[in-house]
Amino acid sequence: MATSPCSSSGVSSSSSSGLGADAGLEIRTRSVEQTLVPLVSQITTLINHKDKPKRSDKTLQAIQRVGQAVNLAVGRFVTVGEAIANENHELKEEMSVACIEARRAGETIAQLTDVASLDHPESDSHITIFTDKTGVVKAARLLLSSVTKVLVLADRIVIKQIITSRNKVLATMEQLEKVSSFQEFVQIFSQFGNEMVEFAHLTGDRQNDLKDEKKKARMAASRAVLEKCTMMLLTASKTCLRHPDCESARINKNGVFHRMRLALEQVIEIVTDSRPNGENEMAPISIYSGIKEFKNKVEGLRENLYFLSKENLSTMLEVILEHTEDFTDSAYTSHEHREHILELSKQAKMELEQLVSVWMQAQNQKTKDLMEDLEVAILKTCQCMNELKREVHSAATSLAADLLKYHTDHMVLKALKITGVEGNLEAVAEYTCKLSEQKEQLVEMCRLLRHVSGTEPLEITCIHAEDTFQVTGPQIISAAETLALHPSSKIAKENLEVFCEAWESQLSDMSMLLREINDVFEGRRGEKRVYLSLPRPGKHNANLKALKPVKLDTEEQAKIAKLGLELHLLTSDVDSETEKWEDQENEIVQHGQGMSSMAYSMYLFTRGEGLLKTTQDLFHQAEIFATEGTKLASALHAFSDQVHGDDKPLLLLEAEKLTSMCKQLQITAKASVQGKSATFTKVDACILKTRNVMTLLCQLLPLCCKLLRKNKAGNGCLKPAPPWREDRIRTGTNARTPERRAETFGIKTLENHVTNMTFLESK
Repeated sequence: MATSPCSSSGVSSSSSSGLGADAGLEIRTRSVEQTLVPLVSQITTLINHKDKPKRSDKTLQAIQRVGQAVNLAVGRFVTVGEAIANENHELKEEMSVACIEARRAGETIAQLTDVASLDHPESDSHITIFTDKTGVVKAARLLLSSVTKVLVLADRIVIKQIITSRNKVLATMEQLEKVSSFQEFVQIFSQFGNEMVEFAHLTGDRQNDLKDEKKKARMAASRAVLEKCTMMLLTASKTCLRHPDCESARINKNGVFHRMRLALEQVIEIVTDSRPNGENEMAPISIYSGIKEFKNKVEGLRENLYFLSKENLSTMLEVILEHTEDFTDSAYTSHEHREHILELSKQAKMELEQLVSVWMQAQNQKTKDLMEDLEVAILKTCQCMNELKREVHSAATSLAADLLKYHTDHMVLKALKITGVEGNLEAVAEYTCKLSEQKEQLVEMCRLLRHVSGTEPLEITCIHAEDTFQVTGPQIISAAETLALHPSSKIAKENLEVFCEAWESQLSDMSMLLREINDVFEGRRGEKRVYLSLPRPGKHNANLKALKPVKLDTEEQAKIAKLGLELHLLTSDVDSETEKWEDQENEIVQHGQGMSSMAYSMYLFTRGEGLLKTTQDLFHQAEIFATEGTKLASALHAFSDQVHGDDKPLLLLEAEKLTSMCKQLQITAKASVQGKSATFTKVDACILKTRNVMTLLCQLLPLCCKLLRKNKAGNGCLKPAPPWREDRIRTGTNARTPERRAETFGIKTLENHVTNMTFLESK
C-alpha cells in the first residue's frame, strides 16, 4: 500500500490532542473514514476534558460512560475483524495482531476512565485519566492506529473481491471469443451477463466509496465503457458467428474485446492504485490548470518576493503558451480566434517581462513606489492571463457548438446504413471516408475542450470522449463493410445499428458536457454531476399531487440502478430467446417481445433516459407491462390445450405463476402513495417485480420453444395445433417497431447520458 499521512478529517482533527492514525496507512475510501470519525470524536472528548479542581459526580459518570462505550464498541469491532481474519488466511496474521492491539487499547481506556466509583479519582494510588493523561494519549493513539489498520486490511478484501470478479469476467470472455456455435455462445453469454452484473455492483460500490474525485471519474468512465461494450460484444459476436469467413466482422468483434480488456485493466489499476510496470500516471495538463497555477505564483509575490525564481515563472508561461499552439495550429480554429490568441500570447510575454523587472528591483530595494509598481504589474499580468483563458474557452466551445449542431442530423450514419443494405461497396467506401473526417473533427474538439474543462473530472470526461470517438469510428466502418458484403444479413444490419447508436450517444453526451463546461466557466456549477457512472433515477421522480420531482438520496439511487442493470441484461436474454423462434408471428413471441420492450423502457428510466420522464410514467408503464404479461399467460393456457403428457402440468404451473406475479405488479403500480420515501419504495417495488417477471419469462420462452420443436419432430408432445388467434392487440407501447429491433442488443439512445450517470457518487 502507498504510504502517506492519514487524510481522514476525523483523524486530522485529533492531532491537537496528540492523536493520529498510523502514518503508513492511507485512507482512500469514505467508508473507512466515516467509520473512524465517531471513534475519534469520543476519544477526543476524553483527551480534551477540562482539568477542573472539583469534578461533579455527573462529570465522572460521563467520563466513565464514554470510556466504557469506546471499549464496548472496540470489542464488537474486533469480533468482526477476527471473523474476517478467520475467513481470509492470507491476512489472518496481520489482522489478528491489529485486533489484539485494538482490544488491549480499548481495555486500557476503560480502566483509565473507571473513575465514577472512586472517592479521589485524582489520587496517585489509582492510575486514572486524571493522573496519567499521557497514558490515555498513548492508548488512544494505539487504538486509532490498530482500528485503522483493521479497516484498511478489510478494505483489501474488497479489492480482492473486485480482482476475483474481474478474473472471472476475463475467463468467460476468452471462452466467448473461441465459441463456434450460436447455441454455445448464448449459454456462455448468459453466464457472462451474470458476472458483469456482479462486477458492476462491486465496482459501483467502490466508485461511491472513493475519496479522490479524479479516480472516481476514471472509474466511472471505465465502467461506462464496459456497460456499452457488453451489448456491443453480443451483436459483434453474433455477426462473426453468422459470417465466420468475413474479415471485417472479425475485426469488428476483436475491437470490442480489446476495448473491454483495457477498461477492465483500468478498473483494477484504480482499485489497486497501481500502474503496469510501475510507471507513474501522467496527469493531463490543460491550459486552465496551467493558468491557475501561474496566477497563484504571481499573486504569491505580494506575500513573499523570494519564494520562487524568475526562471520558474518564465518556464510556467512557456508551457502555457506551448499548449495554446493546440488552438493556433488547429485547422478548425477560426481565423479571428487564432489572431486573438497569438496577440494575447505576445502580450503575456511582455507583461511578464515588466513584472520580472519590477520584481527584481523590489528584491533589492523595497520602497513604497516599487511595491505599488509591483502591484500594478501583478494585476496586469493576471488580467492578461484571464483574457487568454477567456479566448481559448470561446474558441473551444464555439467550435464544439458548431460541430455538434452540424452533425446532429447523423446524415453520414444514415447513408452508411442505406448503402450497406444495398450492398454498394463503392458508396460505403465513400461514406466511410466522410465518417473518418468527422471523427478527426470530433477528436480535435475533445482535445481543445479538455484544455478549458475547468476541473480534473471534466478533463477525464473529455479524454474518455476522445477515446470513444477514436475507437467507435473504425468499428462503425468495419460494421458497415460487413453489411455491404452481406446486405441481406439481419444481424449485420443490427450490428451496424448498435455502433451507430453508440456514436450518436457520445454526440449527445458531448452536448451535456459542453453545457457543464460553460457552467463551470461562468461560475454557475449548480448540482454536482459525476459523468459516466450508472443511471440516476431520482431526476425523474414525482409525487402524486403535482408531479413535483422527488430527489432520492444516493443509497436509494444506487439500489434502483442495480435493479435497472439486471433488468437491462434480462431484456437481452429475452430478445436472444425470441430470436430462436422460427415463427416470429407466434403470439407467445410477440407478447414476449412487447414485454421486453417495455422492461427496457423501465431500465432507461433508471438511467434518467427514454420516454418515461416521471415516476407516474413508470407506474403507468408497469401497469401496461403487467397487462401484457397477463395476455401472455392466457396465450400459454391456450397453448397448453395442445400439450399432453408430463409437459402440460409444468406449462400450466408456469402460466399460473406468471399470472400471480403480474397481478401483484398491477396492485403495486396502482397503489396510492404520498411523500418521497413512499414513492421510492413504490418505484423500487415496481422495478423489482418487473425484474422477477422477466426472469420467469426467460425460463418460459425456451420451454415453449422446446415444446414446439418436439411437435415438429413428431414426438407426440403436442396435439394438432389450431390456428393461433388473430386478435393480437399491439399498441404503440409494446409493438416490435423497427426502432426496437435496432435497439434489441445495442446501446440505446442516450439523450441525457452525462447528467443521467451521476448517482453512484457517494454513499
